[in-house]
Amino acid sequence: VERHATSKLPDEDLFHISSLGFRGEALASIGAVSRLTITSRLHEKNADGHMILVEGGMLHDIEPVSCQSGTKIEVRDLFYATPARLKFMKTPPTEARHVRDSMERLAMSYHDIGFSLTHNDKKVFDLTVHKGDDNGLKRLSDIMGKEFADNAMQVSLENEGASIRGFAALPTLNRSTAQYQYLFVNGRPVKDKLLNGAIRAAYADFLARDRNPMLCLFLDVPFDLVDVNVHPAKSEVRFRDPREIRSLIIKALRNALTDAKHRASTTVADQTLESMQPETDKLEGNYTQPKDNYKNLKGMEGSAYRYSRSTFSSRPAPSTIAMPIMPSAKASEPEVIPANNDDIQINEYPLGAACAQLHNTYIVAQTADGIVIIDQHAAHERLVYERMKKELQNNAVKSQGMLIPEIVELDEPAIECLLKHAKELSEFGLDIDAFGAGAVSVQATPALLGEVNCQKLVHDLADDIADFGEILSLKEKLEAVCSTMACHGSVRAGRKMKTDEMSALLREMEATPHSGQCNHGRPTYVELKLNDIEKLFGRR
Repeated sequence: VERHATSKLPDEDLFHISSLGFRGEALASIGAVSRLTITSRLHEKNADGHMILVEGGMLHDIEPVSCQSGTKIEVRDLFYATPARLKFMKTPPTEARHVRDSMERLAMSYHDIGFSLTHNDKKVFDLTVHKGDDNGLKRLSDIMGKEFADNAMQVSLENEGASIRGFAALPTLNRSTAQYQYLFVNGRPVKDKLLNGAIRAAYADFLARDRNPMLCLFLDVPFDLVDVNVHPAKSEVRFRDPREIRSLIIKALRNALTDAKHRASTTVADQTLESMQPETDKLEGNYTQPKDNYKNLKGMEGSAYRYSRSTFSSRPAPSTIAMPIMPSAKASEPEVIPANNDDIQINEYPLGAACAQLHNTYIVAQTADGIVIIDQHAAHERLVYERMKKELQNNAVKSQGMLIPEIVELDEPAIECLLKHAKELSEFGLDIDAFGAGAVSVQATPALLGEVNCQKLVHDLADDIADFGEILSLKEKLEAVCSTMACHGSVRAGRKMKTDEMSALLREMEATPHSGQCNHGRPTYVELKLNDIEKLFGRR
C-alpha cells in the first residue's frame, strides 16, 4: 500500500507480468481516498492471517486476525475524504454497471472459478463452475446469453508461440455496436484498437459496415512479446509484432467461418416467426382462436388474418364463418415439383428440394423436417463472390473484352481513385483506362459476371474504393472489390428460375462456405422446422 511499490513483484521484472495485480500506485491511491482493508493468509496449514487498514491515506499497524486462506480486499466509503472527487462520480446505476462489466470479464477469462456479485443486498449474478466445461462455453452462455452459445463457432489457432482460442458467433447473429466483443490477452481483459481492427477485417466479407459480430477471444502471447503497462488501467496492450497478431486473429476467425459452411444462426428463424405473429385477437362471427396460441393478437379488420411483414393465405377456416383472402401483390404462378418425385431424396440435402418460386425472388424448398425459404439474389451473390475469390487465388480470373469500350463519366477524384487501383482491378478481369477529362473507358469485364451494367458497377467500385482508405492490405482491398462485383453479377430478384436452376442453386449453397449469409451480412435463407410451423397454426 506504499507509494512507488513496484518492488512488490517477486523478481522486479516489469517485462514478465503473469498476474492481474494492481499497478504500483493503485493500492496507495485507493487507500488515500477510502477506507481500505486487506486481509490475507497463506495456504500453509499453520499460517496466521493478518490485516492492514488504510484510512484516507493513514496507514495503521498490521494486526493478526482469524481468516480463511486467500486474500480479501475491501474498499468502503470511497472518496469520503475527498468530496470534490465524489462530485464527478457517475450515478449509482452507471457505476454498478461498470463493476458488473469488470466482474463478468474476469469470470469469462477464469471459468474454473466461481464469481458472485451483490448490489444493494440483491444478488446480481452467481456464476458457478460448470464441471467438465473445458472450453468455457457454458460460462459464456451464462453471461452473453443462450442465443450466443447456440450460434457460436469455436475458434482455435496457434502460430509461432502465440495462440488464440474462444468462440465467435455466426455472422447472421450480430449487433449494432461492439459492446459484445470480449478480448483477453494472457488472461487480462483488454480493449485494443489493433484487435478490434483485425476482427472487422475477418468479418468484412460477411457483415454490413454498421454491424458488429459477437465473440469472446483469448489471445496467449509470450510475455516478452507484449507490453501490458502502456495504460494506467492495463486495458490496452502493445505487441512487439502487431502484424503477426493481426494475421493470427484474422486467419483463426476465417477458419471458423469456413468450417461453419452454409450454417445460419437460429435467430433468423426466431425473427421470422415473430414477424409472422397475427396482430389481432378478435374474429368476426362465432369462431374464435385459442388465446394461448395467439398472445399478441390486438384487433381485427374484416375477417382476414393480417400479418406484420408478410401476407399468407391460411388453410380453410371453419364453415361457421367466411375467411376471405386479403389481396396480395401480383406474383407469377409458382412452379411446383411433384410431391412424389423419386429423383429427389430430401433426407440427403440439408437445404431440401426446391418446390416453388414466389414473386420471382424467393425459392421455397422442403426439407426432411420443415421448409427453407431462400433469397435467390443474396444466395447467388455469395456463390459468385466465393468463385471469384477462388479464381483470384489461383490467378485464373477470366475477362471478356468488349466489342465497343463503354465510356463512364465520373468526377475527377473518383477517376483518380479508380486509376490508382487499375492494376488490382485488372486482376479481376476489369480493365479500365483514362478517357479524356471526366471519364474512363471500360475495355473488359470479368467473364464470371456475364452481362453487367458497367455504368453502375464502375460507380459503385469508385465509391467503395474511396471508403477503403489506406489502412487495408492489398488482399483486403481486392476482397472488397470482389464483393461489389459479385453483387452485380448475381441472379437478380425478379428473375423467374426453372426448377433445375433452383435445385442447382441449393446444391451449390450446401457445398460453398459462408453461403448462410450474403456479402452484406444478411441471411440467404430462413429455415422453419415443422414444429415451428405447427405452432403458427395452433397445432402445438
